[in-house]
Amino acid sequence: MERITAKYYIETPYPVEEAAQVLAGEQSSGTFVAVPGETEELKQRFAARVERIEELETVNQPAIPGATSKDGLYRRANVEVSWSVENFGYNLPVLVSTLQGNLYEITQFTGLKLMDIELPASYREHFKGTRFGIEGCRKSTGVEGRPLIGTIIKPSIGMTPQDTAALVKTLAEAGIDFVKDDELMSSAANSKFEDRVDAIMAVINVHADKTGKKVMYAFNLSDEVDSMLRRYEYIIKAGGTCAMVSINSVGLSGVKKICDQGELVIHGHRNGWGMLNRHPLLGIEFPAYQKIWRLAGVDQMHVNGIQNKFWESDDSVVRSIEACLKPLFGHTVLPVVSSGQWGGQAFETWHRTQTTDLLYMAGGGIMAHPDGPGGGVRALQQAWEGAVKGMSLEQAAAYYPEFGKSVEKFGKV
Repeated sequence: MERITAKYYIETPYPVEEAAQVLAGEQSSGTFVAVPGETEELKQRFAARVERIEELETVNQPAIPGATSKDGLYRRANVEVSWSVENFGYNLPVLVSTLQGNLYEITQFTGLKLMDIELPASYREHFKGTRFGIEGCRKSTGVEGRPLIGTIIKPSIGMTPQDTAALVKTLAEAGIDFVKDDELMSSAANSKFEDRVDAIMAVINVHADKTGKKVMYAFNLSDEVDSMLRRYEYIIKAGGTCAMVSINSVGLSGVKKICDQGELVIHGHRNGWGMLNRHPLLGIEFPAYQKIWRLAGVDQMHVNGIQNKFWESDDSVVRSIEACLKPLFGHTVLPVVSSGQWGGQAFETWHRTQTTDLLYMAGGGIMAHPDGPGGGVRALQQAWEGAVKGMSLEQAAAYYPEFGKSVEKFGKV
């Protein structure tokens, strides 16, 4: 029988083997005490197995509260545990409950993080997964050989549909590939969802008829499931190509329901990610996280950005980009690079990843350009062109006028 393996980074005041067995028992057939009915036959079929333990360093202070160490030491280790697919079948919520359920609350652990997941081949047959991904996003926007350049509507909330549409018109004429609602905007008092779709798609459709280029706009349809389905259909009827979902807020079943409709590119926004990942010994790492949402079917995933405005390190961002680009059952998902980005980070991003299969998002880096949003779009295109050609930031700033003005505004040569 096929098995799923989860890799954890743990800290415990107990012997590591003992703590790992508690994890396996608690998340499968066992509990804190032997119970009637837990036969050897049952355990053989349904009990989780500890497959591998790699003991690491010991520390004198626990990472998070838990049991007190009798010898004053807290032991860290990498642990791999596997479960039979029979335990949860192809039920994503139960899978996540198994891999990330009550084990975070077990007193034997003063630190625990899900690092990665190995999925069996049969999951290819049971999950449609990512439909559009990198190839579909490129086909929809007509962008080849460079990153898709995108932006976020700012101010985040408060603009009317007409104001937003006027900004989208300016961005479209400047050559933008992608625009999205902020995650805080869905259907506000002065910007009803349907009114915003009508106003924005009127601009996008006219621009597409005139130029042949259709800007991809990600409308934030995050809501209750029935409302999201109605909004999804509304986007399609208006000629839209993309919808955004706040995946942590909507949840697995809601996101999968939207992805399963299969007609729009789904932009997976991970707002709330820091709550799940920021502590080094609590939560989930991106390689595991993105696999779950790719099974649900998202096409684009936020990965933060190099030299970002948040807490995440560049090394972590690079690992996240690499995780998105690694095929899962034959498909890749488009990494969305964002957070305090402007053209200046293109050079280090290219150096570290050697890929242009990105959606490169800049809010202020486009909107606040000295030449306006049009100059901001051109500056990002120039930065990436220069980076891929092997130019230094200084050389590109001297060669490209709009990017040079970006450097004066946002960075120091």
